[in-house]
Amino acid sequence: MKVYSSLPAAAAALSVALISVNGFAPTHLSMQTHSITSQLNPDNESVDRRTKTKNPLTKPLATAITIFSLAITTLSTNPQPTQAADYGAFTDEQRFIAEAWRTVDSVYIDRTFNSQNWFQMRQDAIKKKYNNINEAQAEVEKMLSTLGDRYTRYLPPSKYESIVNAATGNLYGVGVELAQSGDRVIASDVEPNSPASRGGLERNDVFVEVDGVKFDDGKATPDDVAVVVRGPEGSKVGVVVERDGKKIDYILTREPIKITSVRSYMGGDKPGVDGKVGVVRIKNFSGTTADTVKEQLEDLKKKGAKNIVLDLRGNPGGLLPGGVDTASLFLETNKPVVFVADKNGVVDAQSTFKDGIDLETPLVILVDRNTASAAEVMTAALQENKRALVAGEQSFGKGIVQTIRQLEEGKNGGVAVTIARYETPEHHNINKQGITVDVKTNVDCEKTDALACLPKEAFRKI
Repeated sequence: MKVYSSLPAAAAALSVALISVNGFAPTHLSMQTHSITSQLNPDNESVDRRTKTKNPLTKPLATAITIFSLAITTLSTNPQPTQAADYGAFTDEQRFIAEAWRTVDSVYIDRTFNSQNWFQMRQDAIKKKYNNINEAQAEVEKMLSTLGDRYTRYLPPSKYESIVNAATGNLYGVGVELAQSGDRVIASDVEPNSPASRGGLERNDVFVEVDGVKFDDGKATPDDVAVVVRGPEGSKVGVVVERDGKKIDYILTREPIKITSVRSYMGGDKPGVDGKVGVVRIKNFSGTTADTVKEQLEDLKKKGAKNIVLDLRGNPGGLLPGGVDTASLFLETNKPVVFVADKNGVVDAQSTFKDGIDLETPLVILVDRNTASAAEVMTAALQENKRALVAGEQSFGKGIVQTIRQLEEGKNGGVAVTIARYETPEHHNINKQGITVDVKTNVDCEKTDALACLPKEAFRKI
């Protein structure tokens, strides 16, 4: 089988939920899991094929990248042209539309395509005459919108290029993380000593306008805002945010931003809790997250931590294997972590194949409404395996997986496509539902003081 990778290797392991550059190495995606691949037949019976691999999700799949709130998986084959005989007779615009259709058709998880005649839609679209590529791009946007999937969409060249450049380090930002809050885009966190921090931006500021582009229509996504905020090193960007009902203007200078995705600190003593509490804050998941968390755990224990809090507030996800591997640090061997099903109904059952490094330390996970995707995979795995209590508020509810594919070698952007769905160890589908917490509590404490959010009940024995 020919392996197809549509983007540069440096971009392949990207998780973009930030304005700042946030690229990750595409290696070491899974350390201690094995997979069981099941092909479901019409009688709902299954035949299991057990394998052990250092990279269970990517072994049958080629490398891909993903964007805000998306867990990364990878893809398998190079889609072959449909109706190749008449392909050469198309105009440039028609060829672009045909490629976009073919790319989505080859991997999209819903094979009913929202219960519509997907092939006829292609035929109708390529019969039309287009005056320019902008009209063709609009046609692709319209075609994908009929799928009823907000995550499967056309990415214009500027947005696609921004994602790739963020992975390869060619663009710079101001050091603020973005998240969706209802129909608004907010700053979920501000990097210390970044242009945003020095300029005065604060967590929960609402983005209203960036460099003259307005984002107050209720339709903007964090990715939309990020595209405008990123730019060349040393260039200026104008940002208008809303805070406490007032609009505030900032002029910031873009800089190289290094995101520290994992931080730890000693939270000290908590009244009613036996022993000191160490906190590990995970901002997103990459291929190296599990290794970093392991190091931070060892350091906290040396400092006397007898309880551990994993702070996942505002974590939009990232590499799905990163979430799987981090969960595996705390689980015994042969514990289910996640089930991933592709368009063909093939279920990849991810489970641990050896004991993790910490099976006994009391564990609390703090989540909020912006905890999503790979972060929810890890949370559900530890909660349903009775390894951790979950505190905070209902999580986001992102139980599907996307990839990004370029179109016409990237010169006309790309498409983001939903390619798989996942279920928790107890086979719950959390998409659009989220994870129900064990202990409801306030989540608005400072990101540097997670203990302030947690009552002593969150540390009760499971």
